[in-house]
Amino acid sequence: MKKIKMPDTFVIIFFVVLFASLLTYIVPVGKFEMQEVTYITNTGAEKTRNVPVPGSFSYELDDQGNELKKGIKIFEPGGEVGVTNYIFEGLASGDKWGTAVGIVAFLLVVGGAFGIILKTGAVESGIYSMISKSKGSELVLIPVIFILFSLGGAVFGMGEEAIPFAMLIIPIVIDMGYDSVTGILITYISTQIGFATSWMNPFSVAVAQGVSGIPVLSGAGFRMFMWTFFTAFGVIYTIMYARKVKRNPESSIAYKTDAYFRNNFKSEEQGNREFKLGHKLIILVLILGMAWVVYGVIKEGYYLPEIATQFVIMGLIAGVIGVVFKLNNMSVNDIATSFRKGSEDMVGAALVIGMAKGIVLILGGTSADTPTILNTILNYVASGLSNMSAAFCAWVMYIFQSIFNFFVVSGSGQAALTMPIMAPLSDLVGVTRQVAVLAFQLGDGFTNMIVPTSGILMAVLGIAKIEWGVWAKYQIKFQLILFALGSCFVFFAVFTNFS
Repeated sequence: MKKIKMPDTFVIIFFVVLFASLLTYIVPVGKFEMQEVTYITNTGAEKTRNVPVPGSFSYELDDQGNELKKGIKIFEPGGEVGVTNYIFEGLASGDKWGTAVGIVAFLLVVGGAFGIILKTGAVESGIYSMISKSKGSELVLIPVIFILFSLGGAVFGMGEEAIPFAMLIIPIVIDMGYDSVTGILITYISTQIGFATSWMNPFSVAVAQGVSGIPVLSGAGFRMFMWTFFTAFGVIYTIMYARKVKRNPESSIAYKTDAYFRNNFKSEEQGNREFKLGHKLIILVLILGMAWVVYGVIKEGYYLPEIATQFVIMGLIAGVIGVVFKLNNMSVNDIATSFRKGSEDMVGAALVIGMAKGIVLILGGTSADTPTILNTILNYVASGLSNMSAAFCAWVMYIFQSIFNFFVVSGSGQAALTMPIMAPLSDLVGVTRQVAVLAFQLGDGFTNMIVPTSGILMAVLGIAKIEWGVWAKYQIKFQLILFALGSCFVFFAVFTNFS
């Protein structure tokens, strides 16, 4: 029997675009009235957000007074969004602080910086030095990295920050005898487990609690236990998978695509892998630079523009060291060409990020006070939940938040859009607002690991050279396990009246 070939990521997104376009002819658009809510963050700062007013939904009407369906055209001039405009409009949407243009620029710049670093050969030489000294104990690194990254997701909402770490760690784990999937598990999946189960994530649970009218950081004990449970489960799952791939490399879904990294390592002659003084200086620059990034994110609130510039500085210093110490016979021109090559490797992932954002634009965007399909869907779900039992309602909230994350990947954006509706609804059906927040954070965080509209996921997959369809086929099993375990926590929270 002939094996069915998985469609290319571009093909999958195109068909999702066609489906989204079809919805614009079927589902009427609507909007909510908005109000400002003020809440205190876990740092004591006061923040204000515009959120929907519960029960204020109204359909947009046409001239005849009928519910309006904004069927999208094939082509739209003047910078509007049509079916065929989705690539450009998606790439050009947003600003430097987020999807899509911010993450695309971030990916290209950081990719170029790492191109310089990799050209010096310091990473390969450092890997072989570490492997020779660890003598088979490199498996210990997996749980350590996983726990640290999960903690990053829980404490400061680590997401985009995982992208440069993936660029560094994925080649390392491949050369250790594992695969790029292992690298994704310990750099990206770990952050999303922390993100989903956090007790203090400023971009997710803190916003959801604030706009729901419950104290920020409340329920922290329950959530800390939940984080410990899921992080431990993730560590065990990753170690089992890594051992399996180590025993049988061809069992990996990434075995063919990982050849790109394996061939790069093989192209270096064994004699060039001596860990020289220049290599050690570059590794020191990387360590200090990563510490600077972490400090900047936690203490100074650095985000995409600052982090990208930090990596440019690291790349330039590494390039200068490479030229001075003649690592890989580097010249000044090699700094430029390796930056260009590193950026070129990220172009495919950058295009996917723009295409995925185009899906949301076709549906009208994520603004609650603008007539869109997503607002109508949110109102449909809220109306349906009002007639359900408490436990079943909480579980459906979890399912809804998981699905809705496909369209609104931003944690804070999804919280601001859905929780002002879900929180008062939970009062009516006998579910505590704390449980409603729990359903949101689990649904939002876990599905970040698989939805193709997540710019961060697509960027990490691009770094690993893995097609989204191939990843989804692998990830769906882990995704279902997480969903089942998350459901257990939601039901337990309902039955114990978690508040």
